[in-house]
Amino acid sequence: MPEKRVSADRPVTQEREQYHLEVKEGDVASTVIVPGDPGRVEKISSQWDEASEVARHRQFVTHTGKYKNAPISACSTGIGGPGAAIVVEELANVGARNFLRVGSTATLKPDIEIGDLIISTGAVRLEGTSRQYVRQEYPASPSYEFILALIEAAESLGVTYHLGLSASTDSFYLGQSRPGFQGYTQSFSEQLITDLTKANVANFEMEAATIFTLGNIYGFRTGAVCAVYANRVRNEFEVKGEKDVIRCGNEAVKILHEMDEEKGDKEKKYWMRGL
Repeated sequence: MPEKRVSADRPVTQEREQYHLEVKEGDVASTVIVPGDPGRVEKISSQWDEASEVARHRQFVTHTGKYKNAPISACSTGIGGPGAAIVVEELANVGARNFLRVGSTATLKPDIEIGDLIISTGAVRLEGTSRQYVRQEYPASPSYEFILALIEAAESLGVTYHLGLSASTDSFYLGQSRPGFQGYTQSFSEQLITDLTKANVANFEMEAATIFTLGNIYGFRTGAVCAVYANRVRNEFEVKGEKDVIRCGNEAVKILHEMDEEKGDKEKKYWMRGL
């Protein structure tokens, strides 16, 4: 018989098992990689030194283990802001404090190649989930430490990467300037790529703005790195770079762990090279 939930406001069990993710305290590390694709979780954890599946429910698959001495978890969000917000909320309820999106993206830059990586330095909030939390003018920005960790990871792995602003949308089709069924479109959709390119936006994706916004509201560290599957300016598409983006994400978690150890040794709140 299913265990009774505490209340409608707090739909967790007495043991604090979360409603959607079905994880509880002790199941996840403080740092969690959050891909959209449930199938990517196993690909991520296959590179760890230790890994076990702790939960699987709906679109949410959660693994926990260790990577090069760093405690680590991975949990899929599914596509878009609503699932990403659920993951951040429920993982935070059981102890997670650092969230790294590892996914795929479409670039708006003609000089970025398929298979390259893009590390997000901020996100345009074209999605709707973050608007349920705070006014639209509030910035969606990642943690500087995750940006530094991702740069160091990419450099150490020798992968090609770029830094830039992402645009997070709720729609893969009209929301990213693609026609809908039978060619349906709107003028705002047709103009979107031109407008974002003029504003120096690097890529489309669907979860970063929600993750960054919630991270800043709650005081968590967040980041995002995506493999480029599409170049919208050159109208090219190929599934390429997934292995590199996974390697970069795992390595960044290890580097973040080392940053935290160094800060602890020096009794410092913030990190810089040579601390």
